[in-house]
Amino acid sequence: MKKFIPIAEPLFDGNELKYLTDCIETGWISSIGSYVTRFETEFASYIGCKYGVAVHTGTAALHLALAALRVGPGDEVIIPDLTFAATANAVLYTGARPVLVDVEKDTWNIRPEAIRQAITDRTKAVIPVHLYGHPCDMDEIMKVAREHGLFVIEDAAEAHGAEYKGKRVGSFGTISCFSFFGNKTITTGEGGICLSDDEALLERIAKLRDHGMNKDKKYWHDEAGFNYRMTNLQAAVGVAQLERIDWFVNRKREIARLYNQYLADVKNIVLPMEKDWAKNTYWMYTFLLKTGQSQISRDDLIDALKREGIDSRPVFYPLHSMPPYEVAGRFVNAEAISEAGLSLPSSPTLRKEEIREIAEVLKRQVKGR
Repeated sequence: MKKFIPIAEPLFDGNELKYLTDCIETGWISSIGSYVTRFETEFASYIGCKYGVAVHTGTAALHLALAALRVGPGDEVIIPDLTFAATANAVLYTGARPVLVDVEKDTWNIRPEAIRQAITDRTKAVIPVHLYGHPCDMDEIMKVAREHGLFVIEDAAEAHGAEYKGKRVGSFGTISCFSFFGNKTITTGEGGICLSDDEALLERIAKLRDHGMNKDKKYWHDEAGFNYRMTNLQAAVGVAQLERIDWFVNRKREIARLYNQYLADVKNIVLPMEKDWAKNTYWMYTFLLKTGQSQISRDDLIDALKREGIDSRPVFYPLHSMPPYEVAGRFVNAEAISEAGLSLPSSPTLRKEEIREIAEVLKRQVKGR
């Protein structure tokens, strides 16, 4: 039977088992333990931030960031129309309204000028999403935010190690949020983190993460919080993964380089880009099918690849097109990218021969119609 190549799979060939065994043998398996604080400190340092608070999902990180900034009913938060639903859901959890804006045609990230045009007297924050590992234009975004007194929450769930003008994403905003879901560049199974240079703000996030409990008065709750804690077991995996994060990032970039090399002569696809000021970490290797020039649709291509034993996935649906977030408006770029975008297998475990095989199958399907 032909091997099936999945879209993503984790790699645990470092100290993951050693650190997990340590947790079990010492009994420190819940949300108190040395690996939690170690992971928080070391990941914050890697990104270039002073403080980190680990949580149990990337969505929880976004929710806590907004809650800590006291975003709530009556407020508006500007987000890109093209992103995973968690970005919008976190805003809705607070009672605020997500305001959707279109994305750039080339990077697929939020347009700074669209942010400016969407600002009202109710706008409190903006959430730029570094989609698929390519950084947003942070200079322009931060400029708009400063001019209008807005908080910036970087959604870097897909961009571990990505850089904007030589500085790692996640180090620009008021708060940044990362995900460590099983398909991310490094993983804790499920997990997330909030980062910031503002110590008081991170202390508030830590309190809200732990039911709103006063850190100096056990079981005294200053406000209603959440149970968003990361376990020591998860953090132990994270510490082991973080020890090799440079290898993971370089491996992602090497996979993208090979795909680009093997697909360079295919005229009816658009390869993922990397701006000259950017370091793209290619969380998922994602390209666009030129639907007007190809005789196979994106969805038919997904089915054809699956028949050949190759997994793939479509780009996210534009938020405005789905019932929970539906709004009127023109989102030309988000719609075009969503309709034409396709992600190929991007696991760090991929062998060069498998990447070549995937590229050859893709070329045959695209050219042979």
